[in-house]
Amino acid sequence: MTPAFHRLARHAAPMALALSLALTAAARAETAADPLAATGKWSAYSEGRAATPPMGWSSWNAFGTDLTEARVLDSARIIVESGLAAKGYRYINIDDGWWLKRRQSDGRMQIRTKLFPSAAVGGPEETSFRPFTDRIHQMGLKAGIYSDLGRNACSQAYGGPNTPNLPEGTVQEREVGLYGHIEQDIPLYFKEWGFDFIKVDGCGVRAFGADSERVKAGTYRELPPLIDFQSISRTNIPAVKALYKQIGSSLKASNPDGDYVFSLCAWGSADVRAWGKDVGNLSRTSDDLTPSWSRMLSNFDSAATRALYAHPGSWNDPDMLFIGHGEFDAQHLVQARSHFALWAMINAPLLIGYDLKQATPELMQIFGNEALIALNQDAGGHQAVLTYDSDDIQILIKTVGADPTRKAVALFNRTAEGKEVILTAEHLKYLANQPVTLRDLWTQADQTPFTGEAKFQLEPHQTLIFMASGTPVLSNGQYLSDLPGRVNPAVDGVVVPQADPFIYRMKSPWNGTRGRGDIPAYTGWGGAQADASPYGRPLQIAGKAFRSGIGILANSRLEVRVQSERRFEAKVGVDDSTLNTTEAVTFAVYGDGKLLAKSQPLRFGQAPQALSADLKGVRLIELVATSGSKSANAVAVTWGDAALLK
Repeated sequence: MTPAFHRLARHAAPMALALSLALTAAARAETAADPLAATGKWSAYSEGRAATPPMGWSSWNAFGTDLTEARVLDSARIIVESGLAAKGYRYINIDDGWWLKRRQSDGRMQIRTKLFPSAAVGGPEETSFRPFTDRIHQMGLKAGIYSDLGRNACSQAYGGPNTPNLPEGTVQEREVGLYGHIEQDIPLYFKEWGFDFIKVDGCGVRAFGADSERVKAGTYRELPPLIDFQSISRTNIPAVKALYKQIGSSLKASNPDGDYVFSLCAWGSADVRAWGKDVGNLSRTSDDLTPSWSRMLSNFDSAATRALYAHPGSWNDPDMLFIGHGEFDAQHLVQARSHFALWAMINAPLLIGYDLKQATPELMQIFGNEALIALNQDAGGHQAVLTYDSDDIQILIKTVGADPTRKAVALFNRTAEGKEVILTAEHLKYLANQPVTLRDLWTQADQTPFTGEAKFQLEPHQTLIFMASGTPVLSNGQYLSDLPGRVNPAVDGVVVPQADPFIYRMKSPWNGTRGRGDIPAYTGWGGAQADASPYGRPLQIAGKAFRSGIGILANSRLEVRVQSERRFEAKVGVDDSTLNTTEAVTFAVYGDGKLLAKSQPLRFGQAPQALSADLKGVRLIELVATSGSKSANAVAVTWGDAALLK
């Protein structure tokens, strides 16, 4: 952050507003260029070390702010001694509660040495996490730390009067967040203290407005909110994005070897669904998880339809695992297995949030299931796609490895009743007249092969998960919708973010039945979809249905990484689900920034037009759909049967 920003951040509300405006102006200047212009470059985040989703342990769900060095090290030792570290659980992350205060003489953060005694390295105000991180590193693990985008942290915003280990001292000493201190704190945490991971919350730019009871009581300074969790229109999206980008820049400067992970925690607000993938390694898609089945459904739903927004280096994050607690404890193993299987299928970070000293052998077996870990850690980075979706049953398909004949499939019973599920070869995009084999990834038992379809009986809340093998419908390549990790919606055409009506809504874990209830969140409704329109409808152009394809809005640009493929093919047109039936859309394919193919202007009701391009020597193609209009009612378009062919 520049010296001017430092000065602004030290003053009261008017100066904070000035900083917000400056950040907004910087972000708008960044997007002044034509966003639909082909660049020949992959724009999703690729800094840091998150080629696969991070795995490890976090203190928050286990201990809240009541963490201690001993508790953290106990879990780290169990991670190693149990063999979980060898299976990929590497990050040991301390969350909220570690800090004592910010020293006012120089702004340096002070560690609560009563909790972390190894941090007492000098006088009473000389503290360092280096002895702690050295111990973590000596165990062959990585260390993570927590901070906030604002002046203050989430425990200060929402913790009750009995919340332990809140920062101490004067109002200014208790301002432990990054706001105004990015260029001081990030080098401290990474260069001096040796951390490898940081989670940056956003409570400090959300909860300390003039109407906050804590601000009115004089215990905290006002910071005009940049985020309004209930109103996207009252949220300063460019300013939130700019702050996170500044942290990312400082992380890169503080880690010349690139060995870090940057976790954004804006809970799906601030339209982060569109830009989080471009700014950090992890982006939270929802509010905090709680150990209840209903809340798990809500968090899962917030990420499950966002397969095109997750890639090696940038992942959707529906929050840390809650296995071991509440409705996912040792008495609810069916639910615990479903929770783990779903997180594995959608490439969520696998961060254990449990006191591992209390873990039963059955819980440790869930955490250590090598087949499911392999799905989550597959190098292709393809998040599972919903191929069947209802309030009762969902079927998810995930491409794994380089062999198109093998796919993972999960049959998920969302309900408290037993359900019959029919899995078809069509779900898997296999030929219906050829045998399909399944191996159960929980039991490693082979199922009887089927042809066409097979029936399964699911227990309440059960998820059956298999590795499937069959003969693909497409014999000479792969559909783009099966390769979401290689497709980036650099611009998805959304002009006005809308709340998603299909996110599961539960009784609020925070307010009970007070207020109007858990309202739908802004989590990606209208964004790019694999095998569905932007609004969840089947892909269809002028009455012709497409089982495979990419649905997106016009005025969009998709980046697609090419490997050994030699040709791109698709059938393009205005999707029948569009509400805007008047505007014409032109489709274009660019290779490494150069135009390869272009359609005629197409309107609603016109038959799909075939579009193809030779990819010899091309490393990146860009699929651009342009209407020329900036109408908020964007045209829905389809790249039907879009495929990369050998």
